[in-house]
Amino acid sequence: MKHKQWFIAAVSFATVFCVLTSSAKTVVEMKDAQGKSVGTITLSESKKGVVLDTKLHDLPPGTHGIHFHQNAKCDGPDFKSAGPHFNPDGKKHGLQSPEGHHAGDMMNLSVSANGKATVKLTDAGVNLKDASDSHSLFSNGGTAIIIHAKEDDMKTDPSGNSGDRIACGLVTK
Repeated sequence: MKHKQWFIAAVSFATVFCVLTSSAKTVVEMKDAQGKSVGTITLSESKKGVVLDTKLHDLPPGTHGIHFHQNAKCDGPDFKSAGPHFNPDGKKHGLQSPEGHHAGDMMNLSVSANGKATVKLTDAGVNLKDASDSHSLFSNGGTAIIIHAKEDDMKTDPSGNSGDRIACGLVTK
């Protein structure tokens, strides 16, 4: 009997340990204006914020702005339904803004000559916690990830002159 109790306790501990140490991940499918998949972005939480692991293809080569947007909507072809940048603190745009930046602002995304981007980015202003947290990407029903046509200049309000929205993905539970 003692061995059975020890086994149950060990299994219970292992289960709890795995739950506590596992990192929840959210996979976001990115689509272009025609509704065609251009890859995925896997979101995971780290001590430094939310990590975006990009596995993208069929995008225009070059440097592109990438941001979390306020609404979990990706109505094509312009994706304006995603609304403005995710900005729970009401700050100005741009990581270089002296007045602070939108929580959804990130470094630019670099797409290679073959149209692929397999990089990791981190957004320190957001999290994947419960939707009641104002900085959670799941608050207010979720958010969207938008890839823009041009590079974000990191300072011009409201979107860093990053141009049209060329790809969109929903961040929801």
